Amino acid sequence: MFRWFESLVDPYTAYQETDAPPTRLVPYLRSFSGPFRRVFAATAFITALVAITEVWMIWYLGELTDLLSGGVPAEIWAENWPEFIAVAVFILLIRPAVQVLNELILNHGVGVSWGTLIRWRVHRHVMRQSVGWFENDFAGRVANRVMQTPSAANEVAFQVFDAVAYAVTYAIGAAVLLSGADPRLLLPLLIWLALYAALMVWAVRNVAPRSKASSEARSQLNGRLVDGYTNIHSVKMFAHHDREIEYGREAIEEVRRTFGREMQVYSLMNGMLVFLNGVLIVGVVGWAMGLFFTGQASLGIVVAASALVLRLNGMTGWIMWAVTNLFQQLGIVAEGMQTTSAPVTLKDAPGAQDLEVTEGRIEIEHLSHHYGREVGGLDDVDLTVSPGEKVGLVGPSGAGKSTLVKLLLRFYDAESGQILIDGQDISSVTQESLRRSIGMVQQDSSLLHRSVRENILYGRPEASEDEVLAAARQAEANDFIVDLEDRHGNRGYDAQVGERGVKLSGGQRQRIALARVMLKDAPILVLDEATSALDSEVEAAIQETLYGLMEGKTVIAIAHRLSTIARMDRIVVMQDGRVIEDGPHEALLAQGGLYARLWARQSGGFLGETETEAAE
Repeated sequence: MFRWFESLVDPYTAYQETDAPPTRLVPYLRSFSGPFRRVFAATAFITALVAITEVWMIWYLGELTDLLSGGVPAEIWAENWPEFIAVAVFILLIRPAVQVLNELILNHGVGVSWGTLIRWRVHRHVMRQSVGWFENDFAGRVANRVMQTPSAANEVAFQVFDAVAYAVTYAIGAAVLLSGADPRLLLPLLIWLALYAALMVWAVRNVAPRSKASSEARSQLNGRLVDGYTNIHSVKMFAHHDREIEYGREAIEEVRRTFGREMQVYSLMNGMLVFLNGVLIVGVVGWAMGLFFTGQASLGIVVAASALVLRLNGMTGWIMWAVTNLFQQLGIVAEGMQTTSAPVTLKDAPGAQDLEVTEGRIEIEHLSHHYGREVGGLDDVDLTVSPGEKVGLVGPSGAGKSTLVKLLLRFYDAESGQILIDGQDISSVTQESLRRSIGMVQQDSSLLHRSVRENILYGRPEASEDEVLAAARQAEANDFIVDLEDRHGNRGYDAQVGERGVKLSGGQRQRIALARVMLKDAPILVLDEATSALDSEVEAAIQETLYGLMEGKTVIAIAHRLSTIARMDRIVVMQDGRVIEDGPHEALLAQGGLYARLWARQSGGFLGETETEAAE
């Protein structure tokens, strides 16, 4: 039964993705509601039905009071027993059935699937963002917003139907019945409703911005904590335990301060609500008693009116809490929209086709990119890499080597110029096909918190087990992998590697990353200090494997240890975002320029400050 209600809407149903979601609150929530329109309508109807049954029962109590006080008990039973039986059946069977149906459709038809649909679509949208977009925010804050925005939206739907729709229907029903008994009873109720509405408007106007500020403070706290936990090795290594605690305390204090300001509204609101409820009770019950004492109303009307307003009195605190909670959750959604409705700026061109790599020629033409700044990045770079050519990129830190690689992978769109692969502008092909065609090993390759097998298969998910093992052996990784065991008892290729692979040494992570790229077997290979984390013996073995892997591929390799790229077909030397030297190793040594000075200083060393000085 529960499954049936949960299956009323498939949260993973196909939909039209948009690059720019709505940036205003109501349109944003409405953009997710399409599949739920019928379920929402049914929920509102059944919620209203529950409220009507409650009002009717209270009013029937008044009718019953008049009936029982106006005759002989035996005669009353004889004349009205069918009505009494019908009411009993209604209370015992029909009313519970309606309320159970209301709970099922609200909790399972809406509650289970509405938040799931939003979280699924929000996650898909965030995953489409560029690498640069992620680099500009805390990963913890992004994750927090992706998690809490759908939860808050789910709570919004729950409060709208469970509280607001119920309360509005109940108030209308009570007003209709009171006016039917005596229109004068409606006056104190209307006065109370007006004052209550004014109080809610005041509360909402004050709660919404304070709730948003409180939510922002929580996201900031989450981001800071996750940042510290993720980089715990750096925290411990630099002995910044106390500094990091203070960094977190500042964010915790901001959460306390903003939450305290939010609670101030609730405290004032509750105090005023107690007074308003007193006005309601005295007004309606006192007026009804006045009518009774003057013979203008029956005892049943007094009983029914009293029961109605006492029920309203009991509901007002709940309704006020529900409404303020509604706007509190709307504030959380609004804060989360800073992430979840951010437009996708790096996207495929309309009608983009898949990249077709036939030879692997790379042509870089007048490429400039400064990350929106005046200095740094690349400045009018021209470079051609022939099919199957192996090119090494060298230069001091900040020369633009990594920027060039990021633009080749289209992690950013170049500010000017273009990159062509086999004559195809990479900005006009799909990003997925571009990156499928390029294999990359970075200096510090992070792994997913999954099994070793899953991490290697990330290179080519459809690969067979034999291919996975072969790639691991090629990368000199099989011997240590078979000895791995995680805390759950998983061994070998089934062992979990920890978040970002932190349970492994740097060399082990690098070898698994190499196995992943070897399995991918892309026609273009990018190596960014691919063997820097390996010891000399393993590096020598891996280098020979890499040279074999490079056969038939176009290769761009970044290296600070010049000895690792001396065998490349060409070496491109960069400085201050420009190409200043280009040629084979021996030719560059003969030129006596920057590369020759770097080579002379290194003897297999690291390219650091001395190289920068040499360049000057």
